[in-house]
Amino acid sequence: MTRGLLIDLARCRGCGSCVTACREINRLPLDAPAERLDARTWTFLDHRAGLTVKRQCMHCLDPACASVCPVGAMHRSPDGPVVYDETLCMGCRYCMIACPFGVPRYEWDSREPRVRKCILCWEQRVRNGEKPACAAVCPAGAIAFGERQDLVDRARQRLRERPDDYVDHIYGLREAGGTSVLYLSPVPFAALGFPRVQEDRRYPGMTWAILEKMPAGWTVSGALLVGLWWLTGRREVMARVERGELSVDEAMQLAPPLAGGAGREEE
Repeated sequence: MTRGLLIDLARCRGCGSCVTACREINRLPLDAPAERLDARTWTFLDHRAGLTVKRQCMHCLDPACASVCPVGAMHRSPDGPVVYDETLCMGCRYCMIACPFGVPRYEWDSREPRVRKCILCWEQRVRNGEKPACAAVCPAGAIAFGERQDLVDRARQRLRERPDDYVDHIYGLREAGGTSVLYLSPVPFAALGFPRVQEDRRYPGMTWAILEKMPAGWTVSGALLVGLWWLTGRREVMARVERGELSVDEAMQLAPPLAGGAGREEE
């Protein structure tokens, strides 16, 4: 079952409760500027054409970011949210290049940088049957959470019942092959800065068609990054053995496999 959000821009009051709730539950700095998406801001309120627009990850049904990740750090959860495992990430940043919505951000100023973005509160709330924090606190009912098809049906009903209040389009229904975050708006989406992405065509196939045409040097660089990631992981495990934190048998289970091997076992 794919779950997601329906964001009704005609209902948003611009109170900022969603931004605050996102920061609190994800332990992001409360005083960080909220003017664009970055490593410390996973959702923010943009102001365009007289409306307040909540910006965040779109959580694609077939995410390009996950398709290009060589180690599976970025992946789509069973519930729909696209999540990130920082313990697997090797820092190649292919996900940032592949995303048609330009969402993932990198911690450039960190000694141990990570890719950061909205994960739809999957770890803290959604997988436990709760709403994402932003949807739970919205006082105007502008952010609805639920099963994607139910949200699509709800959006279509609003378009039928109040055609004068909305443009006749559900953004995210078909963009990039469909997303788990959907939008309704009284103003054309182009006027709100929404990217015009390919509809009814999922991006992973398009992304790999581009990557295949990259110079050989890019491929070699990618292989070197994988090798460095593997060596770093092995060194960390062996250091734990030397400190007496792990036995040799435990180390063999935890050490990251070389390309083609099985994934690390669940701890």
